[in-house]
Amino acid sequence: MTTRAFSTYDVFTEKPLSGNQLAIVWNAEGLDAPRMQAIAREFNLSETVFVLPPEDKRHTARLRIFTPFAELDFAGHPTVGAAIAIGERNRDAANDRTAIMALEENVGVVRCVVDLTDKCFAEFDLPRLPAPVASSIQPELAAAALGLDHSDIGFENHQPMLWTAGNPIALIPIHGLAAIARARIDLAIWADVLEDYPATTPSAYLYCRECIGSDCAFHARKFSPFPDGGEDPATGSAVAALAGAIQHFDRMPEGAHRLWVEQGMEINRPSRIRLEMDIVGGAIDTARIGGHAVKISEGKLLV
Repeated sequence: MTTRAFSTYDVFTEKPLSGNQLAIVWNAEGLDAPRMQAIAREFNLSETVFVLPPEDKRHTARLRIFTPFAELDFAGHPTVGAAIAIGERNRDAANDRTAIMALEENVGVVRCVVDLTDKCFAEFDLPRLPAPVASSIQPELAAAALGLDHSDIGFENHQPMLWTAGNPIALIPIHGLAAIARARIDLAIWADVLEDYPATTPSAYLYCRECIGSDCAFHARKFSPFPDGGEDPATGSAVAALAGAIQHFDRMPEGAHRLWVEQGMEINRPSRIRLEMDIVGGAIDTARIGGHAVKISEGKLLV
């Protein structure tokens, strides 16, 4: 019988039993994509990441990321969680306090820096800078799909747009906390919101400036377009895309910027994601996503 070690982590949080859950399957050699997909369905978490030897020996590891429904080219919380987990494993042997990693994902090589002091923190450079995707989102239809009034959609000059930094996502600005708390997605209507988008219907990422945490810049919720996808507690790839909308609408001044995005409060999985971006010549030159993670469990898969 083949056995494989696994760990689970709560990501984008310093506190156990909050944040976004992640399963990590170690030594995943010999598993093909259908088998990985079946294991991800068995865990039934937002994502499961499979750790493989790197294709380039100069890199740290090869990661393959699966939701219960499909493989992803890139995702934020598996990148942060896997980087911290790999760092903790290596620290046990080398007692290192910091680590720099190059993780191979389908999107490309993702560079990560891991701080292994008291509360483990990882930050990665965006493998792709955010870019708008040509598709129209009608505010009235978006409001209907989310169970909101037309007046709840948008704030200041922010309007709904489709952006990608590896995974396309529909960014829907919401007037405030009261409105964002009322949101409930109707998947049948949501499928029509982006009917001109040729690929799989993207997720809905709602955000507003009004926050619960005094040090946060945005409050967010993310709804899956899949029938059993539900709501995500923390979505790093969405914050990567959000960076593009922030610069597009807010025109941040030249220099380095750091802000926090809170998510998951409405489903009792509070999470915090850190976004850093460097503005040069009025555009994003580099950007990074970071967060904490804590180990919750470990064991063996008997498959």
